[in-house]
Amino acid sequence: MSAIRVAVIGANGRMGSHLCELAHASPALTLAARVVAAGEAGGVQLAELDPQSVDVCVDFSHRAAVSEVAEWIARHGKPWVLGTTGLSAFDEQALAGAAAQAPVFLASNFSIGVALLADLCARAAKVLGVDADVEIVETHHHGKRDAPSGTALSLGHAVAAARGQDLSNVRRDGRVGQVGERPVGEIGFHAVRLADIVGEHEVHFAWGCERLTLRHDARDRKVFAQGALRAASWLVGQKPGRYGMSDLLK
Repeated sequence: MSAIRVAVIGANGRMGSHLCELAHASPALTLAARVVAAGEAGGVQLAELDPQSVDVCVDFSHRAAVSEVAEWIARHGKPWVLGTTGLSAFDEQALAGAAAQAPVFLASNFSIGVALLADLCARAAKVLGVDADVEIVETHHHGKRDAPSGTALSLGHAVAAARGQDLSNVRRDGRVGQVGERPVGEIGFHAVRLADIVGEHEVHFAWGCERLTLRHDARDRKVFAQGALRAASWLVGQKPGRYGMSDLLK
């Protein structure tokens, strides 16, 4: 079986570098192209990428590039693994257009462990219901720009969906001052920023005289690159549509 040809978009970034390194080292994959932004050296720009030389694109570039990449994906029908977070409504619309023409895999966190954590949280939430208080605490390095993390929000969505809630109606970001009694069914989020921590997520359930804490720690950023390449291998051959980590676990 031929090796899967991978184009890494955002190849000069931190995650892009890990992806290129792992793809190059894998016997099942071939690093077909390093795609870089205009003015950057060490690769090709997206407009120069030959679609015939690529089986799947893995993209950890920047939110500003999402619409451009989505247009390229839709035009050529190539599978697209996207790890960019903080997408706008316009980005989501571009993503939907691409997913109509090609398989698109979107995740805020490509760790298999985090995917399992989300599954376990949903199971716990379904059993415990809205009577259990839920607090989600995420810790990342001090350079992270968004809060709460996309992964924390994904965990919150998993809990809310399992309890029949809309997260936007029950979400609370931190607490300060006289906030009053905690409402039933609320899901709290707390962001911690410390030094060079890669990523830690804790989901706390408390009810009656009991408490359950589910936790995942990422010790090396390569775990996300490994998961993204696993997703890329799986995505090749799938039908157009939108996919995520839960599909990978089936």
